[in-house]
Order: sequence, then C-alpha cells, then structure tokens
Amino acid sequence: MGFLVRISDGIDRLLTWVGRIAAWAGVILIATTIFDVITRRFFVLGSTKLQEFEWHMHAVLFAFLIGYAYLKDAHVRIDLVRDRLSKRTQWWIELLGCLLFLLPYCALVVYYSYDFTVRSYETDEISASATGLSYRWIIKSVLPIGFSLLGLAGIAVVLRKIVELMGPPELRTKVHETEVAEAEPLVESVGRRKGGE
Repeated sequence: MGFLVRISDGIDRLLTWVGRIAAWAGVILIATTIFDVITRRFFVLGSTKLQEFEWHMHAVLFAFLIGYAYLKDAHVRIDLVRDRLSKRTQWWIELLGCLLFLLPYCALVVYYSYDFTVRSYETDEISASATGLSYRWIIKSVLPIGFSLLGLAGIAVVLRKIVELMGPPELRTKVHETEVAEAEPLVESVGRRKGGE
C-alpha cells in the first residue's frame, strides 16, 4: 500500500509542477488581452492573430490546469446528497466515479484528440482566417495532453481512495491528512471572500 501512496505523491508533484508553470499562461493571457483592447480602442488596430492567441491561452489554461485542479479538489461540486453520507461512502463514490466515468472518458478523449491532432499536423492545417495563426496542430495537441494530465490525476485519486478504503490505519491517516492539507487553502480563500461580503 505504501507503493500506491508513493505513486500518488509522485503524480501529485508532477501535476503541481505542470500547474505552476501553466498558470503563467494566465499572465500572458491578461497581458495579451490588455494590449489587444488598448490597441483596438486608441489606435483602431485589430488583430486576428491576437484574438486567436487569446483563445489558445484559454485552451492552455483549461487543459493544463484541469488535472491539477481535480487533484487539489478545487473543482466546484454541488453535493446535495454526497455531503450527508459517511466519509467511507464518499470515498467509494469517488473511487467508482473515477473508474467508471473519469478514466474511460479521458481515455476516449485522448484517443480521438490524438488522431485529430495528427491529421491537423499532416495536412499542415492553418487558421480559417487569412490573417490567423498557422500551425493549428500545436493548439490541438493541447487537448490530448490536457486530458492525459486529467487521467493521471484520476489515477492518483484512485490510488488514494484504495489506500483510504483498504489500507492500514497509518497510511489512511497520512493520505487523509494530505487531502485535507491540499483543500485547506481553497477553504480559507472561500471563507475570506464570504467574510468580506
């Protein structure tokens, strides 16, 4: 069981590293958007390339951070029923949800989006706009990469839930404490926002 925890922790470190680097795409997106708005407003310059680059940065943010966000339990959940269940039942739901839905869905998206990307590369696909960006395969490759990262996050969660459900007490405690520690910054930030309202 300790081996499962080490694999999960390794995936966690990888996704944290990818997430921290990919988060810089947000800064690039903000700077590009500000530049685009200012040049349109004051210099009457419009750029299709800038607009497409903004869309590309949105895609990078989504694809490269979705796995990180899932692993850190940062996705919005509407748990009207789940929150009333015992922790053990919640862990079973999470485990089965990953095995039956998340991982198969990620596998399908990666399989089909890989082909989608390869075809784009082989045909040297460019933007539909005459003044748009070239090398459309680069942004299309974000899709299989992003869902591969989400699949890795799903594997890490599966491993954690197996340990929490079936592992020895000391490993269960370690995994649970790790999950609580990862969720605390999110809970604190939500609490600060509610307190400021």
